[in-house]
Amino acid sequence: MKSMMKELSSLEEFEELYQKEGVVIFVFSADWCPDCTYIKPFLPKLIDKYNNYDFIYVDRDKFMDIAQGLYVMGIPSFIAVKDGKEVSRFVSKMRKTEAEIDDFLRGVA
Repeated sequence: MKSMMKELSSLEEFEELYQKEGVVIFVFSADWCPDCTYIKPFLPKLIDKYNNYDFIYVDRDKFMDIAQGLYVMGIPSFIAVKDGKEVSRFVSKMRKTEAEIDDFLRGVA
């Protein structure tokens, strides 16, 4: 999944991206996560469909402090930030379908 989007590399980068103009979708995930692997086949299509958003891969294990600070308890989880403010989130411990992620992304703008 990392290859489909920019991977977060530091807390400072997270803070910069959070304040960026436009829509940034933070995708919290981990290599070992089976539900994250489940969304891999259809996620590129959604990233392409919503190409006006910046998708950022956040390795939950590397950035546990960020995940905890945003109350991300399950992965994969999605947090949408627009112009420096959180506008929507799709955070749960349940497996997410293509239709559910598409609905979430459509509702962000």
